[in-house]
Amino acid sequence: MIITKNIDEARKEIHKLIRGNKEVVVEAGDDDFNRKIFEMKVVNMVVGLEFDRRDKLKQRDSGMNEVLAKLANKNNITIGIDINKIKKLDPLDKGKVLARIIQNISLCKRTGARIVILGADNKETMSFISCFH
Repeated sequence: MIITKNIDEARKEIHKLIRGNKEVVVEAGDDDFNRKIFEMKVVNMVVGLEFDRRDKLKQRDSGMNEVLAKLANKNNITIGIDINKIKKLDPLDKGKVLARIIQNISLCKRTGARIVILGADNKETMSFISCFH
């Protein structure tokens, strides 16, 4: 997984992974970084869109919008949700992150983008999915 907030460093790491025929998984950053990553057709997955966001008073910032969801669908980029990272949060932050995930799931349903749940066994995955169905 590529963990950097600098787009130039991310591009260098992506090119290294492409040369090695490996999957390109990138951890999400700020809005500008995410937009540039979603525009790349070689990225396979973006993980953690819902973390490190600042909600506004009457608007939730889930890290994703309609444009990014359409780009993800068009460029075959999968959205990853890391269950292990959610488990480590305190209850208040966990609620905020789950609310952002709900918003991202509805965006992905609307646009046809794929979502993958990472770090969970089948039982945890089924319980997580049943909460949002």
